[in-house]
Amino acid sequence: MEEKPRIVVTRTRRPGAATRDFVFTADMLPSDGALKDYRLQAWKTYASLAMPTTREEAWRRTDLRGLPADSFRLPTPEALQGLAPIPADLLKPLISDQHGGQIVLTPGGASVEVDAALNRNGVIFTDLKTAERDHPELVRKMAGQIVRPEEGRFAALAGALSQNGVVLYVPRGVIVEQPLHSVLWGPGTGLAHLSHVLVWVDDGASLTYVHETASPQQDAASMHAGNLEIRVGDGAALKFVELQSWGRKIWNFTHARAQVGRDGNLDWIYGAVGSHLTKTFAEMDLDGEGASGRMSGFFFADGTQHLDLDTQQNHQAEHTTSDLLFKGALKGSSRTVWQGMIYVAPGAQKTDGYQANRNLILDRNARADSIPGLEILADDVRCSHGATVGTLEEEPLFYLQSRGIPEKEAARLVVEGFFDPIMQRIPFEGVRERFQQAILDKMAADENQ
Repeated sequence: MEEKPRIVVTRTRRPGAATRDFVFTADMLPSDGALKDYRLQAWKTYASLAMPTTREEAWRRTDLRGLPADSFRLPTPEALQGLAPIPADLLKPLISDQHGGQIVLTPGGASVEVDAALNRNGVIFTDLKTAERDHPELVRKMAGQIVRPEEGRFAALAGALSQNGVVLYVPRGVIVEQPLHSVLWGPGTGLAHLSHVLVWVDDGASLTYVHETASPQQDAASMHAGNLEIRVGDGAALKFVELQSWGRKIWNFTHARAQVGRDGNLDWIYGAVGSHLTKTFAEMDLDGEGASGRMSGFFFADGTQHLDLDTQQNHQAEHTTSDLLFKGALKGSSRTVWQGMIYVAPGAQKTDGYQANRNLILDRNARADSIPGLEILADDVRCSHGATVGTLEEEPLFYLQSRGIPEKEAARLVVEGFFDPIMQRIPFEGVRERFQQAILDKMAADENQ
């Protein structure tokens, strides 16, 4: 998994720090394991970086001064005792009454279920701690190769101190028919849930994988920082669904990147309805000629939620194709930020890139910032972008009301229709229904006050 030299859009880091900082120390690093050296280097990087501030372009619209960083601690092995159990709905099989495998990550531990047929075909699907013990060489090849600690303080923190994670490897040419599912469940207050997910779909292989992060509603703050590294090999295909429904007191930070090889295909679906504050970096690197990728996102913020999504489509080779569509709705005094960039490297001719962000403002005090961008260093390409921010249109509301549908119900139907093109890309009815219900709950929240 050697990473080829890449030219990507860089964002300069300016000095400055928040008034409160984490109290983690080097003594908390695991003393052994396959990632010992990587974790040490990640820690050194973390220690050298200041807390992000609004002076940095990538963080200009997300202020961390309210982050109670010094109150967070790492979960102990007994941390789950007395905490809210994971809801049964999160554990339902993705298809009918079965799935290829499921991993549940909780404070202090993990449970793993995998179909024996997958093991016979060489598929590795396990938690990070077990993978370090049983597959050390594989883990060393994967960790830190796609998301590097130097990319940001939270990336370095997750790399150094991650206690939970997933390692998924599909060997060359293996077709995994049944979907795989993992859930990171983060109950408890004052905890730092640090995760690292590693996915490698080797040449000619294919897979559908769903990863969810969630927690119950609680009275005090916790946080999550996670790294997600994906490699899609030459001629391989991955449908990846990433869903976040954190509780309202969670501060959520993620660095995610996928690299796609020659003639590989990635279909990446991202959904966010939870957390107090989310800052997500999601990048798709089309590294091989003929690589293609689609990113579909939906988000719904209400109350005082703040969701900041930073996406990049990096075209590194000729004849690559990318298509991004993110849709968001806002209520209350919430705020969302979407900042997107299509980058075309020198020589990446015949690139076809598109990005769009559509936002629906449902309350006067809500705010959506939409910032598309292009950086094109080749001369034979087709790239375009678009962004809209608007309110509910009167015409469809009037039409529905003229058919006897009450105003609030009409508004819900219009919002459902707004999100439906993204929802239909989620390949599992049960997961789709849960997030459709979360959107309906947000729409109905004012009615019960």
